[in-house]
Amino acid sequence: MANDVASGIRVESGPVGPVVRPPDPSGTVILYLHGDRQLSADPESAPDMAARLALRTGATVVCARYRPSFPAALEDVHAAYEHCQTLGPVAVAGNRLGAGLAAALLVRLRDVGAEPPRCAVLISALLDMTMDAPSLMLNARADPTFDVAELRRRAARYAADTAPTDPLLSPMHANLHGLPPIQLVAAGTDPLLDDSLGFAARAARSGVTVDLHVRQDAASLRAGTIMAVADFIQAWTPAARTAHPA
Repeated sequence: MANDVASGIRVESGPVGPVVRPPDPSGTVILYLHGDRQLSADPESAPDMAARLALRTGATVVCARYRPSFPAALEDVHAAYEHCQTLGPVAVAGNRLGAGLAAALLVRLRDVGAEPPRCAVLISALLDMTMDAPSLMLNARADPTFDVAELRRRAARYAADTAPTDPLLSPMHANLHGLPPIQLVAAGTDPLLDDSLGFAARAARSGVTVDLHVRQDAASLRAGTIMAVADFIQAWTPAARTAHPA
């Protein structure tokens, strides 16, 4: 991740991962948990999303590093969250595996009686390691680059000896009562679509404030995600504001 001189973005090394600072910080902190189809935990692969979030919200974005296996990954994410709390009010955002870890973090914080983030955003979330969702097969047929078998192998390696229905590994199976406001963003063509739909329904039935966005396809998801995410975070973190167009 490199500094973007034109936009005023500064990228620094931090104790839990790269820190992306906007030119006019609002005081809010976004803990961003990256993840991709390969279940990557590398925060250096998330510069574009972090920079656009920082510009759009004025928040400082911390891109947490976490180990590539459970439960070590959740331990790292929890430590990163505690670090972010020392910097200001926190919102949590995650993509794919990172979104699953963000949801697990919410459950863990509630269970231990810790202060939750102001809100959380889950993008194309991987929330169920049983890999039983119908969309996993149905939507994968529309995307020849998506390898369901490889995803299942990687998920099994990530889970190690943990049961796939463990609520901290698969937040779809957790008790969701008492969680902070959650936004879920997915594409209608995403093989992981059912994870977002199922989690949104369960969270809403548990009394959680839920904001669900399903875009037509991956292209429209990429085009509309930053604005939707920024608007949601700004609504729940009063210190955040639009400082620059994304």
